[in-house]
Amino acid sequence: MSDFDLERFLPYLLNQAAEATSRSFNDIYRKAYGMTRTQWRVLAHLGRFGALTARQICDRTATEKTKVSRAVSSLEIEGWLARSPSPHDGRAEILTLTPEGQGVYADLGQQAKRYDAALRAELGPELTTELDGLLRRLIAKGGTDGAAQD
Repeated sequence: MSDFDLERFLPYLLNQAAEATSRSFNDIYRKAYGMTRTQWRVLAHLGRFGALTARQICDRTATEKTKVSRAVSSLEIEGWLARSPSPHDGRAEILTLTPEGQGVYADLGQQAKRYDAALRAELGPELTTELDGLLRRLIAKGGTDGAAQD
């Protein structure tokens, strides 16, 4: 029997923490707007960074192209997202939020700020500062040093 303990494996713990907090916030945008997690991620990235291509969103969110494509279509049907041809790449489309989509983003952004503040309050200021620093350090490391990739 191996002495490997999945429940002490840091990537597993990080994933479990991310899933738990994402699921909890998921309840907010699902109840308010009927959105999926991927739809929220697309909307949030367009709201924060402005016009992007689907490929850029895939790269920024580490989400599969098909999931982003479905989310983009759904957001467009809701009237929250608009597509336009890319002037630089005939195969790509530039995605932007419509005025209605910007309103949804503003509303969910305020709810996200409240959710984040409650989570940070639960952890306390010292732990929050330490956790922020540790997570940013792991992100900056970017899975280098021989980490396996799918």
